[in-house]
This record gives sequence, C-alpha cells and structure tokens, in this order.
Amino acid sequence: MSLERIDRQGLVLLGCGKMGSAMLEGWLARGVAPSSISVIDPYPSDRLESLAQQGLRLNEPPPKDPAICILAVKPQMMTDALPQISDLAQGGTIFLSIAAGSTLAYFERVLGDKAAIVRAMPNTPAAVGRGITAIVGNAAAGAEALDLAEELLQAVGQTVRIEDEAQMDAVTAVSGSGPAYVFHMIEAMAAAGEAQGLAPELAMTLARATVAGAGVLAEQADETPERLRVNVTSKGGTTAAALAVLMDEQTGLAQLMRRAVNAAADRSRELGE
Repeated sequence: MSLERIDRQGLVLLGCGKMGSAMLEGWLARGVAPSSISVIDPYPSDRLESLAQQGLRLNEPPPKDPAICILAVKPQMMTDALPQISDLAQGGTIFLSIAAGSTLAYFERVLGDKAAIVRAMPNTPAAVGRGITAIVGNAAAGAEALDLAEELLQAVGQTVRIEDEAQMDAVTAVSGSGPAYVFHMIEAMAAAGEAQGLAPELAMTLARATVAGAGVLAEQADETPERLRVNVTSKGGTTAAALAVLMDEQTGLAQLMRRAVNAAADRSRELGE
C-alpha cells in the first residue's frame, strides 16, 4: 500500500508532541498533502498553526473514515483522549499507537477487537530521520495495516517487525529509551575530559563528535561492533587501559547496561498493567 491512500482518505494524528511532530515533518517531506492530515492537540504549536494556514485540519472533526489514526498522546493521557476518535473504529480505519506500555489488549478494550491496531515503539532520533521503530499488530491487523504503518514510520527512519508483543518491553528498554543512555554517555565523557583539564566546551565538542561518528561507523561498517572495537585497541595502549575498566566483569559497562535495560523493561511492563 502506498501513501496515496492517505491522500484519498486522510490521516488523523491524535497528539502532536515531539514524536508526533517529528513524524508529521517526515510525512510532509515525503509529499503527503497538509490537507490530508487532521491533528487533534489541545496545545498546538506555532508550526501547527502555520500548517493550518496551508490546509492542515487542526482541532476539527476528523474525516469519517480516515486511512489511519496515529495515537501519539502520552500513555497517562490516553484514556481521556481516545473518546475523541473512538467512533473511527466503526469503519476501516487502522490505528497506530506509539504510546509506551499501552498494550494491544488495552486498545481492543476501548476500540473493539475488530479494529486493526498496530503498536509501535519509535525513538527520538526520528526527529532527524534516523529513528528506528519496532511494530506489532493485533489479530485484526493484516498485511495491509502493517505495510501502511511501516511506510509511514519509514518517513522518520528504519522499521523492524516483531512477532510477539511481549518483546515490546525489551524493545522499549533498548531502542525506545536507548537514546537517553547515549546522551548520558556523552555527558559522562565530557565530564571526564574536564576532570583531565579540558575546557568544558572543548570536552563536550570532542565527546559529542566521537559518539556521533562512532555510531555512524558502527551502522555503516561491514564489521561487527566487536570487530571495530578490537581494530582500534592496541595491546598495552591507551584504549586497552580504558577498556580494562569498562569491560570489568563485575563493575564494567556490560553489567551496568544490563541493570539499566532491565529497569526500563520492568517499568514498561508496569505501564502496560
């Protein structure tokens, strides 16, 4: 299915915060007409107000049978927000949720088990077109629903499909929350550089560029991250000295990251309850 269906039937975006805004910009960049998009948001940004002047429907009644409705409000606001679009479940509208922790079963209770529902977990690099999103559908979401959801989400990065919704908590913990781990690593590297005598601005510039560059290299190189690490580690050198600390079996990064990801996954499960 192509985005032409969006132009014909329309798209509804319930909530337009940071993630919703990132996706909206991606769709517009791919040629979706503003007039095909309906946004429901109680606190519209200046950007939304500007797009409304170009035909975007802002806080107006949605079309009767849009192709897809994106559920992009925060999980704790979902119960109050869903009644605004629940009537759409009577038609052939596909529902795509990007709310962390909100399960397919939850949406089926509200929208009905006949509604095609796709659950997605994107991450914030979507704002620069470098996100990655995992998706899974309910029993009513066939190939057509998954294809359309995937095409929309690919406007802001990569997509992967998972077979078991239970994996979504782990996905949330690794890629959904993961950018924050990397941002904190940049903070920590910069602070460590300052402790060695570098000026704060220089330390931050070095840390930010190093993490960003290493990420691109890891994504584009044919070698695995393990091989890339070995390639830059000379026996007895400076990198080896640092890795001896980071790779300590008891106190190293691997154990710390496992605890962090476990905490995030546990919280995702709690939200789902």
